[in-house]
Amino acid sequence: MGKVIKIEKYKSSVPTIVTIGTFDGVHVGHQKIVNRLISLGKEEQLKSIILTFFPHPRMVLQKDSSIKLINTIHERSAILDKLGLDYLLIKKFTTEFSRLSAEEFVKQILVDILNVKKVIIGYDHRFGRNRNADINDLIKYGKEFGFEVEQISAEDINNVAVSSTKIRKALSEGNIKIANRYLGYPFMLSGTIVQGKGIGKQLDYPTANINIEETYKLIPKYGSYVVKSIINNETVFGMMNIGMNPTVSGDSESVEVHFFNFEKSIYGENLQIDILERIRDEQKFQSIEDLKHQLKKDKLFSLNFINNYNAE
Repeated sequence: MGKVIKIEKYKSSVPTIVTIGTFDGVHVGHQKIVNRLISLGKEEQLKSIILTFFPHPRMVLQKDSSIKLINTIHERSAILDKLGLDYLLIKKFTTEFSRLSAEEFVKQILVDILNVKKVIIGYDHRFGRNRNADINDLIKYGKEFGFEVEQISAEDINNVAVSSTKIRKALSEGNIKIANRYLGYPFMLSGTIVQGKGIGKQLDYPTANINIEETYKLIPKYGSYVVKSIINNETVFGMMNIGMNPTVSGDSESVEVHFFNFEKSIYGENLQIDILERIRDEQKFQSIEDLKHQLKKDKLFSLNFINNYNAE
């Protein structure tokens, strides 16, 4: 997983190019902006930085804990790292921080801490106390403090806004194909492998149970999915069930993966599970035998999908 740096721990006087935002999903729209940031940074010998706020401002200002994010902070960092970003910096969002005026934010954070020389920002970006400053104010501060401002076009911004919302909607409807197309990579779940109830083993489909600590992480619609993971540098495929296990009277949500042709013990390991395709909705079966029969069909579907996936 990517390395996340809290802004308080960032100690460098190297000049930087900065953009500000959540970048949840780091989808194809975001990637356009991030690639621009990185290539300009290289061109002008500036370190590339994305400054993001966590928890999400809505969680703090509106006490809205229902917000679900496409990526955890660590997943987001890993994706940005692969793209070549120098630093993903996290500024803890607090009520106190929200009261900083626009000028204080620019001076204390962008200038004093980040030594910014260029800011790439959306035409509709608002910042400072009550979000009352806009790009024109930023250009004015740029002249005062010696940095340039480059505007991201309305078209690019709209692409970004539209697809983050669409991805969340697609995932909550179980439409993994659409979500992955917008993301430009498979949607992932990350967590530690923990001991389950051993029901999968009794069904001849032993499963690894994944504990996802981040309560803000968006979990796709209940059902079964084809997945892949990298375990000890080896790509392993499998099928995953997300849901309540109604056939065996489950009483809590679980995320369980049955890996094909895989025998090793992986308890305690942290895994990233990439979701490739949806198999079916969660169902309650009349008997354990019916469930076993369905799992056999799910496995055949998965193996067929994986053959085609590997042939691409």
